Amino acid sequence: MQIHQLTRHTPLKRSKRVGRGGKRGKTSGRGTKGQKARAGSKIRPQLRDLIKKLPKRRGYGKNRARTVNSSVVKPTPVNLTALGVFSDGDTVTPETLFEKAVITKKKGRLPKVKILGMGEIKVKISISGCEVSKTAQEKIEKAGGSVAPLKV
Repeated sequence: MQIHQLTRHTPLKRSKRVGRGGKRGKTSGRGTKGQKARAGSKIRPQLRDLIKKLPKRRGYGKNRARTVNSSVVKPTPVNLTALGVFSDGDTVTPETLFEKAVITKKKGRLPKVKILGMGEIKVKISISGCEVSKTAQEKIEKAGGSVAPLKV
């Protein structure tokens, strides 16, 4: 192969020339008037200078843990009324909740579950492998059930 036989794999793509009449009209795709509309306009980025003067950790929002660290997995809430599908003596785990179609898988795996105290419960059940709110724990124990502490 010689140098005159070389060819490009992709065609050379020219950038679109804007502001020369034709179908663009008015601002010719530049969007503004004045200095920004002129050819070769370069405006000094003053905003960048302002941002650099600010303290390092500006711009994270109110709660940095919630905004920046999104890897924190929030548990799926399940109310006590939804546990009515279980009968006396049943054990409630994320697996049994999935089997009874109370919760669904997220990204192919079972999510963390938190039992909340909304509603009433009549059946005597034991809960393990789930987070439980204080009101929900009181209502479950009042109905004769038990709550196993969650292993961390």
